Amino acid sequence: MSFAEKLEKIAEKFRELEKCIEEHGAADQQVFVQASKEHSRLAPLMVLISEFHGLQGELEDLRVLACDEDENIRLMAEADIKRIESELPKKENEIKIMLLPEDEDDSKDVIVEVRAGTGGEEAALFAGDLLRMYSKYAVYKGWSSELLGVSDSSYGGVKEASVSISGKNVFANLKFEAGVHRVQRVPETEASGRIHTSAATVAVLPQAEEIDVQIDERDLRIDVFRSSGPGGQSVNTTDSAVRVTHIPTGIVVQQQDEKSQHKNKSKALKILRARLYDQKRAESEKERSASRKSQIGSGDRSERIRTYNFPQSRVTDHRINLTLYKLGKVLDGEALDEIVSALKANDIAEKLSEDLL
Repeated sequence: MSFAEKLEKIAEKFRELEKCIEEHGAADQQVFVQASKEHSRLAPLMVLISEFHGLQGELEDLRVLACDEDENIRLMAEADIKRIESELPKKENEIKIMLLPEDEDDSKDVIVEVRAGTGGEEAALFAGDLLRMYSKYAVYKGWSSELLGVSDSSYGGVKEASVSISGKNVFANLKFEAGVHRVQRVPETEASGRIHTSAATVAVLPQAEEIDVQIDERDLRIDVFRSSGPGGQSVNTTDSAVRVTHIPTGIVVQQQDEKSQHKNKSKALKILRARLYDQKRAESEKERSASRKSQIGSGDRSERIRTYNFPQSRVTDHRINLTLYKLGKVLDGEALDEIVSALKANDIAEKLSEDLL
């Protein structure tokens, strides 16, 4: 189907919706509501299509004037032709962007899981840096965040942690953060000043509602035990920690941050539901993107996506070859938005290049 045929099909659907609203307004409330919702969704797109067709019509008229005997009219027409010929591709691109299939999870809240990778204690310290970066980014974006659980390392780092982030289009912004993050810096304990390389992994899970993932209690094994802190020392004197095992998948979630067994179980189930939903999403994404060359947005956590170089104050995102010499601002959350925006723009460009339309 050509682009012009696609636009005509959309216009035809819009006219049908208008007719449906007019005819069923009083007779069938359910049909009216559904048609009105779809009509509202297509209305902004129809404005762009109308502007696009207007420019095409204007261009045809100007090409006639460009053949006029009057030289002044010809020169004016030629100048306007150049202007419209530069505007038309931009307008077409705006329409194509609006026609791109939406990620149904973009509006969801997320659970961000950060885990120390290779590099020992230095990796744990870096994982802590990433955890703080996402918390600060949430503040910068006006979102709210809640630490669900954290396992501290011996020297102030983080072995693993999970944080819930809620707000407008959180997953749309954070989904590109999933992957392996690498850090290059001189550890404070390194006397010779050698640069060490370590890594941490980040998982970004859309928060699932019960309607998205239904968990059968018979598929769960729930163990309770006494929570402990770094080094194994006892934190609570009651069996408040909870370990939930989803038997069909083998996924295990352990929570011990709360003093209440009930709260720990609730948090564990929240994380379990998100992990199960992420698993289901990954399977669907694999089917949808089998023909895609780019791995951007795939959530492949085996892929090294970004390097944070402290000596050079440099952050490089390897997927789009973007380098910023403002590491401090990135870790403070402010400049992270520059990277996120570039990744989103690149994702749109990749989808447009697939000629889906």
